[in-house]
Amino acid sequence: MSTTTSPRDVAAAAPLPDVMQPKTARKGFIGYIMRHPNIGIGGFLLLLIVAVAVFAPFLWTKDPTALAPVMRTRNPSAAAWFGTDMLGRDVYSRVVYGARVSLIVGFGVAFFASIIGLAIGLVSGFVRWADSIIMRIMDGLMSIPSILLAIALMALTRGSVGNVILAITVAEIPRVARLVRGVVLSLREQPYVDAAIASGTRTPVIIWRHILPNTLAPMTVQATYICGAAMLIEAGLSFIGAGTPPIIPSWGNIMAEGRALWQVKPYIVFFPAIFLSITVLAVNLLGDGLRDSLDPRMAKRV
Repeated sequence: MSTTTSPRDVAAAAPLPDVMQPKTARKGFIGYIMRHPNIGIGGFLLLLIVAVAVFAPFLWTKDPTALAPVMRTRNPSAAAWFGTDMLGRDVYSRVVYGARVSLIVGFGVAFFASIIGLAIGLVSGFVRWADSIIMRIMDGLMSIPSILLAIALMALTRGSVGNVILAITVAEIPRVARLVRGVVLSLREQPYVDAAIASGTRTPVIIWRHILPNTLAPMTVQATYICGAAMLIEAGLSFIGAGTPPIIPSWGNIMAEGRALWQVKPYIVFFPAIFLSITVLAVNLLGDGLRDSLDPRMAKRV
């Protein structure tokens, strides 16, 4: 008796339903923001602050320097949204216009410190004989706290936004230089750099074509942190009277003028402090998001 069975007699199990649907990564700008929410949140807040600074004259503001003694130390109301200070000036208008000073200082310091620090770091990391000389100078500058070095430089000049940018830039250059130098030290040992040297390529060409492009990502992330630190240092300098002149509304100046009335009129200090905190938070969130996005070891993949 034959025991063979035909294929039609074999009971086949029904295919299981696909419970876990494969995830499809979103593409484009929306997908990028969803993968890196810190960039989206930080970028949105920063763009909002920039828009407030740019369109300050159209946001129902008044002259931030106009004095009105009869309106001094008024509490927040419909006539003065953030109240008035001891000279009758509108705190809302001063806070809105003060965003310009903080953003100019932050972006200016980040730009100049990055450019100068990049040049110093490239030379120090690739030219061996210049490394020890340049780094000892940078170490000497880094041994002094940034705000103390900025105060010392401001003591030699008169108070202005340009001098504040210059003083903070000098204090922040060593941090960029050391970061770029560390990246260059690892890059100059790569095989493609050895091949370029063996083929007779000149040093400036090697730095421009092979070294510089690989330093831009970490330097960009560092620039965001320098921007936030510069805003805080500027506010600190203005708070102690060593920063921008009192006639220029800045968040540090506003808080300095309101500290004497802190216990009875805390809103004079509260509103500029909130704006400063939100702006620095936005810059730091943007920096964290860029770090996760540009560093493949920390990238969050969907």
